[in-house]
Amino acid sequence: MENVLERTIGEIVAADYRTAQVFKDHKIDFCCKGNRGIEEASREKKVDINQLIEELEAVQQVTTTDTSDFKTWPLDLLIDYIEKRHHRYVEEKLPILKQYLHKLCQVHGDRHPDLFKINEEFNQSAGELVAHMKKEEFILFPHVRKMVVTRKNKTQLEAPHFGTVQNPVQMMMNEHAVEGDRFARISELTKSYTPPADGCTTYRVTYALLNEFEEDLHLHIHLENNILFPKAIEMEKQLSLQVQSQ
Repeated sequence: MENVLERTIGEIVAADYRTAQVFKDHKIDFCCKGNRGIEEASREKKVDINQLIEELEAVQQVTTTDTSDFKTWPLDLLIDYIEKRHHRYVEEKLPILKQYLHKLCQVHGDRHPDLFKINEEFNQSAGELVAHMKKEEFILFPHVRKMVVTRKNKTQLEAPHFGTVQNPVQMMMNEHAVEGDRFARISELTKSYTPPADGCTTYRVTYALLNEFEEDLHLHIHLENNILFPKAIEMEKQLSLQVQSQ
């Protein structure tokens, strides 16, 4: 893989999302902590770096019919996708998972006290994610859409009240890191979403949904941290140069 040691994990996954599975297999965070290089991540997780590079190269050599290349998408299209695919997913799954976890605590909490901590962590995440998405939908995303229109029409961009796009971007990334850490704890508490031997159907369904929820959150954060946000910051710089040249 060309210049793999010179690129961050986020850049590697942004170039080819199939590589995300390699990092997942080694429990290397490619979304919230995607700004690291693979050398640092390999040391932290005690993974042989040569083996990691071989696995990344093998994944890229496999042909695929998946034509989704988010890195080439216009920013307004990417935002639409994030809202309709990922924000909507979170909104739909939160009440279902909250209901299931509440039921599990009532029925199985005496034998599996970890359920109360899992329920607490998830409910905290639910509240934070709803507020987080609203900040994106009403503050950050509208501004990025304005930048797209401004560049297309070659007009002057109205200065946002938050100064530079880097300010809300940094806030969103900080909140992503909090949720990434929270789901790492949930994963640990659930033993990587493995239900106990005496777990009922609801138990198994809940853990499967939690696993799916975390997977969706990882892709959601990856699209923002590693693609949308850097491109938005770069676009703001280009618009600033455009104004200076006029």
